[in-house]
Amino acid sequence: MSLPRIARRLAAHTAGKPPVTPTGRRSDPTTRDPRTVRDALELAARLGEAMLSLGASASDVFGTMRDVCRSFDLRCQIDLTFTSILIEHESTGTNVLRVVHEQATDYGRMSRVVDLARDVASAPPLREAPVEEWERATRERLEEAHGALDRIVTAPHPYRRLVVTAAMALLAASVGVLLGGGLIVAAVAAVTTGLIDTVLRLLARWQLPPFFLQIAGAAVATGVAVALLTLIPGLPVEFTTLPPSLVVASSIVALLAGMSMVGAADDAINGFPITAGGRLFEVVLLTLGIVIGIGGVLDLARRSGVNLVLLDLPPNPWPLVVLVLAASATSAAWATASYSRGRAAVVAAVAGGLTYLVFDLLTRAGLGAPIASAGAAVALGLAADASARKLRVPALVTTVCGIVPLLPGLTIYRGMLAIVSDEETAQGVSMLLEAGMIGLGLAAGVTLGEVVAQRLRGLQPRHPRRRQRHPVSARSET
Repeated sequence: MSLPRIARRLAAHTAGKPPVTPTGRRSDPTTRDPRTVRDALELAARLGEAMLSLGASASDVFGTMRDVCRSFDLRCQIDLTFTSILIEHESTGTNVLRVVHEQATDYGRMSRVVDLARDVASAPPLREAPVEEWERATRERLEEAHGALDRIVTAPHPYRRLVVTAAMALLAASVGVLLGGGLIVAAVAAVTTGLIDTVLRLLARWQLPPFFLQIAGAAVATGVAVALLTLIPGLPVEFTTLPPSLVVASSIVALLAGMSMVGAADDAINGFPITAGGRLFEVVLLTLGIVIGIGGVLDLARRSGVNLVLLDLPPNPWPLVVLVLAASATSAAWATASYSRGRAAVVAAVAGGLTYLVFDLLTRAGLGAPIASAGAAVALGLAADASARKLRVPALVTTVCGIVPLLPGLTIYRGMLAIVSDEETAQGVSMLLEAGMIGLGLAAGVTLGEVVAQRLRGLQPRHPRRRQRHPVSARSET
């Protein structure tokens, strides 16, 4: 068949169909009361602001706001960035702006906000209802939802700060076991992380930016490692029993946990480039703070005459069942440190153990750490998205907690130690690149797993993308 004939057939096949992405649409006329419309928009914006400040991805926030507006039969335009939300009703021109001033990790509060948003959005929309009926039903729902959201955002934390510090210490101890350390390594790592958490809490009272807190935390962890390098030769303990690198690596994982790597990958893949860029820059900046803290202390130690050596670590002595339990404890500890409730902590523990099990199996099959981490993250994303509604635990909470056992704390430390030693700079740079690839693989793998889970269930994408045929609401990033 000739090319002109093929072109004519394709033209005939596509002729007469509407554009895939309609643009420049005219607003629909409405008789809705602008005051009631504004209250509904404010509820959607408040829910979005709460979710964004608690670490939710931009696509989740946008989808939640869209669904809430749909439940009130409102067609809206949503403009969402890393720190601000603007929502406008097309017909009346009513708009609400919310700015995210602070961001904090609180998975318990996030779960409650997501549950409330789901309950609001699940109500059947009042399509073509008389004005009086729409006003009455909408006012009742809005008063109830605003009140519930007020109680959520003002509720105290479920745990005291001492419980959070203990959870962080447990996290470091479990990571020490995952890295092949013994009980002594786990104990020293727990004490070190407890010290780091206390120091950071005191420094936070001075309102230091997170970048400097990361430097301080990494410096404390590396300082403990340098002290061990100095003291161990005079103690009845050998480096094989208490490797300083495992102690500092376990503490670094506590600093890496909770970074918005997963959110950045999700935003980039789902068409939110500005928000993804902001999150990615934040991750890079905080990781750079860790690198500076490690490198600064190691350089000072080398100049002071401390013998810094890159030791070859022995094979992990623990059986697989112990490692899986340690991974479960790591994820549960981070969930608890992030104020998750009991159900979320249990789900996080199961997710962490299964994720590490998949990672170990892929590693035994001969795959490198970046590929094995990405494969385990895909499995985690699948499980998290499939169980989110049944278990009422947001997929983001499950995935962020589940990948903590695989964070490359040891690779970052050994890379900086190699760079400071001067003679092995190339090896150090290679290790840091490997750490970056592991982090990217974890984030992208989780997002891919969630997308695949939705396709296997026969669902449409969670949120409208640019190619959706008839979007109810559109969003832009300017």
